[in-house]
Amino acid sequence: MSGREWIVGIHSVTELLRRNPEDVFELVLQQERADQRLDEVRALATELGIKIQVMPKAALEKKLLGEGKGEAKGDGRRIPVHQGVAALCQWRDTVKDEAFLNKLLTNLDHPALILVLDEVTDPHNLGACLRTADAAGVDAVIVPKDNSATLNMTVRKVASGAAEKVNLVAVTNLARTLAALQERGIWISGTAGEADHSVYQADFTGPVAIVMGSEGKGLRRLTREHCDYLISIPMAGVVSSLNVSVAAGVCLFEAVRQRRKAT
Repeated sequence: MSGREWIVGIHSVTELLRRNPEDVFELVLQQERADQRLDEVRALATELGIKIQVMPKAALEKKLLGEGKGEAKGDGRRIPVHQGVAALCQWRDTVKDEAFLNKLLTNLDHPALILVLDEVTDPHNLGACLRTADAAGVDAVIVPKDNSATLNMTVRKVASGAAEKVNLVAVTNLARTLAALQERGIWISGTAGEADHSVYQADFTGPVAIVMGSEGKGLRRLTREHCDYLISIPMAGVVSSLNVSVAAGVCLFEAVRQRRKAT
């Protein structure tokens, strides 16, 4: 696909400037903001020779909504949280496919660590999961092509630059992909509140894929059937479950802890 999109937020725009400055058509800074973080964006853009526009907050937000990039809310659109910076850039479809995943796994020189999101449709949750996956050193985040949040401006903003770093792979048939991972010797660990074994009893030192269910329904039946085992996160309070991005963080960093201890 081709076209243009707005990238907003200090982390996301900074990452864009560092990785793909040639894609930037327009960089806009908010006139009312004057702080170190925005000055760093300004300095980077100046170093790269990118022209900067400075305008009042109201004009910046009108510009964003004028491009049709506001998020749907009722009959109107709400203004994205931009932190005083927005970049209009060439839209790049950075989502990978199964062929990329196969090549990636074949060439890995360490036990695979994969995060699988089963129909996570909230873009805020997807963005937060990508940010956590980047911090944990995940090799790939796998999502189904259908019934999953797309890599839009909200996801990129919440991910704070991780959307440009993490290998996000969209697959046609998630159950078939899980079976293919198992054939490679990757253990599939599904998260479910009713599971008898906790995340702290699981062995994450080898190649593993951790599967998180959707925000409301959890793991689908076919996804659950393709898991080698199910794990739960011990809950001490009255809340029965965690947000999917928080749960992903708990599981991934338990894997990180175990792997570091094993080396």
